[in-house]
Amino acid sequence: MAVAKRVETYEDFVKVHGLLLTASGLPQSLHYQLFRKLSSDTFDGGAHFRIETCDGRQRRLVLTSDFMPKDSHVFLVDHAWTFRLSDAYQQLREVQGLAERMAALMCLDDIDSNSDPEETNESVDGVSHRTGTELRVAELVENEINTAKENGKDGAVLWLELEELDIDDDTLLSLDLSSRFPGLLALSLCGNKLENMEIVSQEVTKFGNLRALWLNNNPVVDNCEEQLADMVLQRLPNLEIYNSRFTANFGEWALGFCGGVYVKDNPGRVHQVDRPLESVASLDLSNRCIHSLINKAFSAVELPSLSYLNLRGNPLELNSGGDLLEVLKGFPSLQSLEVDIPGPLGETAIQILESLPELSELNGVNASKILETGKHVIDSMLRPRLPEWTAEETLADRIINAMWLYLMTYRLADEEKIDETSVWYVMDELGSALRHSDEPNFMVAPFLFMPEGNLASAVSFSILWPTQNVQKGDECTRDFLFGIGEDKQRSARLSAWFHTPQNYFIHEYEKHCQKLRLRSLISPSIQSSSTSSIHRIDESALCVYTDIPQVEELLTRPEFVITSEPKDADIIWTSMQVDEDVKKAAGITDQQFINQFPFEACLVMKHHLAETIQKAHGSPEWLQPTYNLETHLAQLIGDYYVRSRDGLNNLWILKPWNMARTIDTTVTDNLSAIIRLMETGPKICQKYIEHPALFNGKKFDIRYIVLVRSMNPLELFLSDVFWVRLANNPYSLDKHSFFEYETHFTVMKQVSAITMKALLYSMITFMASRTIVGDSVIKTRESL
Repeated sequence: MAVAKRVETYEDFVKVHGLLLTASGLPQSLHYQLFRKLSSDTFDGGAHFRIETCDGRQRRLVLTSDFMPKDSHVFLVDHAWTFRLSDAYQQLREVQGLAERMAALMCLDDIDSNSDPEETNESVDGVSHRTGTELRVAELVENEINTAKENGKDGAVLWLELEELDIDDDTLLSLDLSSRFPGLLALSLCGNKLENMEIVSQEVTKFGNLRALWLNNNPVVDNCEEQLADMVLQRLPNLEIYNSRFTANFGEWALGFCGGVYVKDNPGRVHQVDRPLESVASLDLSNRCIHSLINKAFSAVELPSLSYLNLRGNPLELNSGGDLLEVLKGFPSLQSLEVDIPGPLGETAIQILESLPELSELNGVNASKILETGKHVIDSMLRPRLPEWTAEETLADRIINAMWLYLMTYRLADEEKIDETSVWYVMDELGSALRHSDEPNFMVAPFLFMPEGNLASAVSFSILWPTQNVQKGDECTRDFLFGIGEDKQRSARLSAWFHTPQNYFIHEYEKHCQKLRLRSLISPSIQSSSTSSIHRIDESALCVYTDIPQVEELLTRPEFVITSEPKDADIIWTSMQVDEDVKKAAGITDQQFINQFPFEACLVMKHHLAETIQKAHGSPEWLQPTYNLETHLAQLIGDYYVRSRDGLNNLWILKPWNMARTIDTTVTDNLSAIIRLMETGPKICQKYIEHPALFNGKKFDIRYIVLVRSMNPLELFLSDVFWVRLANNPYSLDKHSFFEYETHFTVMKQVSAITMKALLYSMITFMASRTIVGDSVIKTRESL
């Protein structure tokens, strides 16, 4: 092999990195700029970008330069953490400062605080605190009255907010609010200390004109929610909003509140004489617990200008899909609609658009684009999956759960071989602040710089460049699933980063289960196959071709002779896969015998084996739920959601289609991890057996060589050479153990003869307890 040459010139750089440059997608016009920055180790992103905190738990990247044209710059992004998956937990514990940096980068700092400086002045007996509360509330009430008078309302306060003021039951009674505000339309007592259901109900139901009442985040709601709601709604028949939900009596006031018509400065009146909803163009009714949308106030007559409507998260179970669609068809200006899919309006996005052809946008996606691509899961306004943790979890545990929102991956390869396991990495703070967009303005790609001209000297970076013109103040985004469309389950894969509509995936899972149940009712037909003898009439030796040294060495019986040409052989006993192309190239005919079953991939490749079982038997009890992630990701996600909803174990094992020795095999209960692991190659995902049979507390397996001579009657031959394999570590369901190869897998060593005998005895006892169907015969190799 030629000695690698150090990269010193641009020509050297292109020669060494040409394939990587092409694979990255970086425009050729930026290749020289990249070379200069790599050579000088230039990280100048800070001069053009700013990282901002948003929503408290996320960061975003914003352009600070005045203007950045498309394909004008390339930036180096460092990798803050690079690792193999099996080493992740150990590195977080042992590498100094790593966990702290990752926690800050992933917004995992504990932002919850149980201490409030304003609460530290409470006296021992609580008297001074309660007195202070009453004084503060009384002062606030007087301010509201004075403000109303100044605004010419004769002190008639119609909207009162007394939130997070530590109001308890005694304070509420002492305020006598109904006497001071008899015409109140909206009252908020959120975030106080109200506990007594009778007192709260008695006081709030004195407001006969009340249209909206908020008691959220009070102990009385946590402890007596249903009883309190029944009492309040019975005594306040005009109430339209209760604890942010619409009541069955909702009408013009509730719709006006959601449409921005009624606010504190304009609370409305008891009797409206005009049409207050006439100018409402945008109406967000999401998550209002609306059971029926057929309502006098919700009509094209009252809302003639309505162009945007959000109905997400409402059951609407009292209306049929057809009735709902008819109501929506009546709005002449309606252009944009947001709904659950599947949901009350229909099963698919296409079905809804065909019923409402005037829509130009559904769930934030252009209607014509949906129809062109055949999309069924449409949701561009997805809530991000923010990391969740408990107070008991260590920093390392938090990072392990959250890292799948930030990880990227690549696999190393040279002229001789490709890495068996992938490399995972987290970009630095700048790169990790790039959020997702379906229409991004930047592109990111991994890049290995080899300054010495060989893989041994490689240093990993990511490169970042603008793919659109970007203005100052614009958020800089990337596509987390670049190049992956709906044909590769894009919408389902977004579930790794976002809260996608659960009901869609649960529906897909239920349909999948129904198909499997129907198949299980149909017994598969077994056809007997005929066999023919290959003994020659003249009893001459049979020619055997083999590429297996043991066969060539040990096949010494006079009935066989070895040949070096496959085309001359009667029997071909080979370790390579013999397909039609190989047959054609080697001159192999159908009259020759090969040590491989036709279409044996249906048994020896994991995804085909699962498909074969499911086609023949549906979902038998002895097969754990199994999904080919390349084709049934949506069904797997639905299964995961159902298990989570029902409190069932959600531990899964992911296996490559056709690799041995548990290479690239992972155990996890993290949905984001399951989806992201698809990036390292095609996988099946199977429900993990969380309580397996153990030997001395460890997982084990026994591997036999079995020859099936006949299916009907069943005749098996077992070799007297077999392998017993035992895990090194005691079995555990501790989360930390999922990264321990020697705990959950057994491919590392053979056990002693004593252990083998004990296990063999256990296995024989187990087999003796099973009934073998048919006139079956089990033999050892000595019987052949």
